[in-house]
Amino acid sequence: MPNVDLILGGDHARRRSVRTEPTQRRSSQRLDALLDAAAEIVDEIGFERLTTQMVAERAGASIGTVYRYFPDRVAVLHALRERAVRRFRERVAERLDGVEANDWWQIVEIAIDACVELYRDEPGFSVVHASSREASDDGPEPEFADRLASVIEHDFGRIADPAELRFRLGVSMELVDALVNRAFTRDPAGDARYLAEAKRIVRDYLEGSLSGLRVDTAA
Repeated sequence: MPNVDLILGGDHARRRSVRTEPTQRRSSQRLDALLDAAAEIVDEIGFERLTTQMVAERAGASIGTVYRYFPDRVAVLHALRERAVRRFRERVAERLDGVEANDWWQIVEIAIDACVELYRDEPGFSVVHASSREASDDGPEPEFADRLASVIEHDFGRIADPAELRFRLGVSMELVDALVNRAFTRDPAGDARYLAEAKRIVRDYLEGSLSGLRVDTAA
């Protein structure tokens, strides 16, 4: 069974955007309600038009409550993005925890499927995920390729060139992000041909790369 702790790691990303880190259950629920409201709004009108007042009204909270956690709309968007990253990692870890992976492709495919699932059932994910990809030269989550590589190395042995593996996985995740986003731009349910092509392209690309890297299962 894959080491799912390698996917989750020590993730404290939310503290970078949230002004007050919730320490009680009620406070945490209030924060999640604000982010849920923001996610619904960006699904409806896009992230460019989101305002803190809209978030307050949709969540049934005062504007002061919003400002308690977020200094401005940009912080709301950053927190949404961080929650999306965290939930993506959790989804991947949950799926990995339930399988006995026989090859490296099962692990990569689980990550792709988790991304597709969140596009379908996580409010705001498609908009926030796509916007963060466009805004960053390093892709939507540069750490994730490293984490995925660590799982493959843990389960299948020492990789002859770990840096190359991480680079190739990073390129693969960029391809997946672009094609999955395009699939859901064309069809709210996800264009099946684009989703299938994302898997085919990534598998072909990684098969050529991994065959040259040599997985040493005796290590």
